[in-house]
Amino acid sequence: MIKKNTLKAIDFFSGAGGLTHGLRSAGINVLAGVDIEASCKETYEKNNKGSIYLERDVTKYSPLELEKDLKIKRNDNNMIFAGCAPCQFWSIIHTSREKSKKTKDLILDFQRFVEYFNPGFVLVENVPGISSKEGSPMGKFISTLESLGYKVAHHVTDMSQYGIPQKRKRFTLLASRVSNISLPEPTNKQKTLKDILGPKNGFSKIKAGTKDSSKFLHSAANLNQKNIERLQMTPANGGDRSGWQNKKKYKLECYSSGEKKFYDTYGRMWWDRPAPTITTKFYSISNGRFAHPEENRAISIREGATIQTFPKDYEFIGNSVASISKMIGNAVPPAFGKILGDQIVRSLESK
Repeated sequence: MIKKNTLKAIDFFSGAGGLTHGLRSAGINVLAGVDIEASCKETYEKNNKGSIYLERDVTKYSPLELEKDLKIKRNDNNMIFAGCAPCQFWSIIHTSREKSKKTKDLILDFQRFVEYFNPGFVLVENVPGISSKEGSPMGKFISTLESLGYKVAHHVTDMSQYGIPQKRKRFTLLASRVSNISLPEPTNKQKTLKDILGPKNGFSKIKAGTKDSSKFLHSAANLNQKNIERLQMTPANGGDRSGWQNKKKYKLECYSSGEKKFYDTYGRMWWDRPAPTITTKFYSISNGRFAHPEENRAISIREGATIQTFPKDYEFIGNSVASISKMIGNAVPPAFGKILGDQIVRSLESK
C-alpha cells in the first residue's frame, strides 16, 4: 500500500517551480526540478526549500546521469515523473514555429526517462495543440505509456473550470501503473478578477512605469504617452481599441487594413470574468488583453503571478520585468498542480 506521505516526484522542465509548489502543497515530496534555464534556479530553490534545481539540458542529459545525481531507483511505485515541456511549436496561439522547432519533440526526451525508470505515475501538462496537430509526438508518447502497462487519462482542460482565475486551456495527462487513475472532475466554480485583484485584495492603484523594489513586485511596465492616451480612451472593464483605432493620431499601422482582427491587443480585462491566458508577455498591452480593467497600464508582475495562482509571498528573482514575466507565464499554475497532485493521492486511496 502506497501512503500519501511517501509519494515523491521529479519535475522535468520545472522553470520557476509552479508545478513543484503545487505538488508539494498536495503533500508530495518533490526531490528536484530539472530545467535548462539557469535564470530560474534561485527562484525555484528560494520558494521550494528541500527541492533542488538541476540545471540540465534534457536533450543531452541521460537517465543514468539522473540516477547518479539523485540516487533514485527504477520501478519505484512511489515515484511521479512530471514532464511539462515547453512546446510552443504545437501551440494554437500564433507563434514563430521556426524559433520553437528545437523544443518540438521534448516530450520524447522526457519519454526516455519514463521508459528507463518506469515510475509509478506520470503527469504531463502542455499546450492543447500537442494532442491534435498533425505530426505531434504525443500520440507516440501515449502509446508507449500504454505498452508499458500504464492506465492513461488525458484531455484538453480549461483551468477556469477548476477555480483558476484565467481561461487557460491545456492538454493534461495523468498515467499510473499502480492505481486506477482518472482526471479530476471540474468544479465549475469560476473565480474572476474581482475575486483576486484590486485594492480589497491588496493591490494598490499604480501607474505605468511603477517600480516596486519590495518582494511583492507590484511593478508595471512603462508606457509612452500615446499608449497612455489610447488606454484613457479605452472603456473600463473589457473595453477594446475600437473607439480610437480609426483616429489618425492613434491608428496602429499593423491593423491599418481596418479588419477587426486581434481586438484583444490593447484591450482591457474584465472584472467579472476570469483573465485571458497569462503568457510570457502579459506585461505588455500590445501582446494581448493585458491592460488593467480600469487603470491605464498593463497588469503588474504580482497581478500576473496572482492570476497564475502563485502565493503572494512567492519571491521572484530576476533582472527585469520581462525576465520575471517569462518565468510566471511559462509556469503551471500552482493551484492546478495541487489539484493534479491531490488526484494522484486520491487514486491510491480508492485502490
